[in-house]
Amino acid sequence: MGSSVTEESENGSLGSTTPFSLRGIVPPMVTPLKARDELDRDGLQRLLDHVIAGGVSGVFILGTTGEAPSLSYRLRREMIAESTRIVDGRVPVLVGVTDTAFVETVTLAQYAAECGADAAVLTTPYYFPAGQTELTRYVRNIAPLIPLPLMLYNMPGLTKVWFEIETLKSLSDIDSIVGVKDSSGDLEYFAKVCGLKSIRPDWSVLIGPEALLPEAIKLGGDGGVNGGANVIPSVFVECYRGLTENDPDAAAAALETIIKFQEIYDIGKYASRHIKATKSALSLIGICEDLPADPFNRFLEPERERVAAILRAIKLKDLRFEI
Repeated sequence: MGSSVTEESENGSLGSTTPFSLRGIVPPMVTPLKARDELDRDGLQRLLDHVIAGGVSGVFILGTTGEAPSLSYRLRREMIAESTRIVDGRVPVLVGVTDTAFVETVTLAQYAAECGADAAVLTTPYYFPAGQTELTRYVRNIAPLIPLPLMLYNMPGLTKVWFEIETLKSLSDIDSIVGVKDSSGDLEYFAKVCGLKSIRPDWSVLIGPEALLPEAIKLGGDGGVNGGANVIPSVFVECYRGLTENDPDAAAAALETIIKFQEIYDIGKYASRHIKATKSALSLIGICEDLPADPFNRFLEPERERVAAILRAIKLKDLRFEI
């Protein structure tokens, strides 16, 4: 893994002076909140220390798990400034910068660079679905204005638009694009993204759905951006290590724990249950508050007890708190 400094190239795109690449587990961090529009700074400190101690290869803030679209611009900036300060160069910090407004995306990316972030993450603009021609033009227009290595983020379940393979292929000539994070859950698509390494061998290709990590590695992926690594980072790191260092027994044992942990995502009725369950688990182990951003509600006691029961069943030796 490593970060890079960027410079303006002759064709107007941003090119990396040294390669930026990621291999391993990069948790998509929750945004700990004390109240509406108030960051839980102490919780953020504990959370970042927790995942870094677990051996992760980087952290990704202001993504889907971080509830970025629901946060004020002021709070997003505070999250960037505090995260980069706390991490203090221990691992790369990736920052989700996508906004419905082009200018706000650029402004947030520039602020992230000023704070010392290592890369920006850009998904397809949401609300108004863009065609692939429009999407290609959008990325070509915005990439030269983002002063950081840029990872593209495929999240069609929420944005309604895919980075289609031909679109990614056409964008591969932009030096500052350093890889793709795919949360589609479509392994055929993921394999095709990995195939683009034939023209961009420097790209990092990471998968979102955590249970698919073994298949992703077999297909040529470089790791995972897995929400459960907020809570049990060392288990995801051990799974990745086992998969990439020919230790199938270690990988299988870790994957068994990951699959058991995923039962927390079946609690609750709504799509927000993934975020609420993750924050509930973090609260139960004493890391941070469990308050989600509006319009979501935190889990009430019956749901919290179901989360606690799953955590107790895992019996992780590295969970430092009694549940």
